[in-house]
Amino acid sequence: MTGANTGIGRVTALALARRGYRLILVGRSAQKTQPVLDEIAHISQAGPNHFVPVELDDLDSVRRCLRQILALDLPLHVLVNNAGIAGLRGQTKQSYEMAFGVNHLGPFLLTQGLLNRLQSSSPSRIINVSSRAHWMARSIPWELLQSPTRSLSGIPEYAVSKLCNILFTKSLAKRLKHTEISCFALHPGVVATDIWRSVPALLRPLLRLRPMLSPEEGAATSLHCIENAAADQSGLYFAQCRPASISPLAAQPALADRLWHFSEQACSA
Repeated sequence: MTGANTGIGRVTALALARRGYRLILVGRSAQKTQPVLDEIAHISQAGPNHFVPVELDDLDSVRRCLRQILALDLPLHVLVNNAGIAGLRGQTKQSYEMAFGVNHLGPFLLTQGLLNRLQSSSPSRIINVSSRAHWMARSIPWELLQSPTRSLSGIPEYAVSKLCNILFTKSLAKRLKHTEISCFALHPGVVATDIWRSVPALLRPLLRLRPMLSPEEGAATSLHCIENAAADQSGLYFAQCRPASISPLAAQPALADRLWHFSEQACSA
C-alpha cells in the first residue's frame, strides 16, 4: 500500500492489519510511517510488516522500490495505490507535470512491476484511489504533460490525474480479463486529510464550503473494494461502497489505450 502513513491510507492499513493481513507500506518517509507500523504491531500477529521507501515523482525511485519489494519474496494479494497529491505544482524528476507524475505515472510503473507477483499470488486485487474530481477534466492535455503545472491551484491537473486513474483501471481490467487479478477504481469521498496541504492557502477556505468526511469514513470504499467487491465487477469505479457512474471521457476505450501507450513509453525511457 502506498501512502499509509496518514489519512485514508493509515486507516485502511490498520483495518487490514486487524483482519490478519501482513503489510508492506510504501512511502516517502520511514520516520512518518513508523508510528503506523508500531500501531499495527500492537493489533496484529500476522508477522513482520515492512516499510519500503519510494518517491513517486521519481521513476528511478519507483524502480528501486520494486526491487526491494520483490526481494522480500512475499506473496502479494492486494496492491493499494492510495498515495496522491493535490495542488502541488511543478514537475517530477523526469519532467512530467507533478500531479500526472505522482498520481498516475508512478503508480502505473509500480503496478506494472508487480503484476507477475500479483499473478503468482492470485486471486489478487489492484485498488486505485481516484476521485469524482475526474468529472472536471475536459481532456488529457497531452502537449502539457511534460510541462510544469500551469494552473494556480493545481486542481485542473489533479482532475486529469484522477481521470487517468480510472482509465488505467479500465485498461488493466481489459488486459487481465483472463487472469485472477481484479482491478477497481474508487472515489473515497471528500475527505479531510493531508492531501490538501499543497493547495494555495487562499483557496483552502473553498474546501470547507461543504462537509468533509473523516478518514475512517473515507476508507470504507477502499476496504469494500479490497474485500467485498465481486471479481466480475473488475474495471468498475466505486463510490460509497457501490458502483458509480463515470464521466463520458473516462468511458472512452481509445483514450484509455492512448494513455496506456503514453505511460509505457514514459516508463521505458
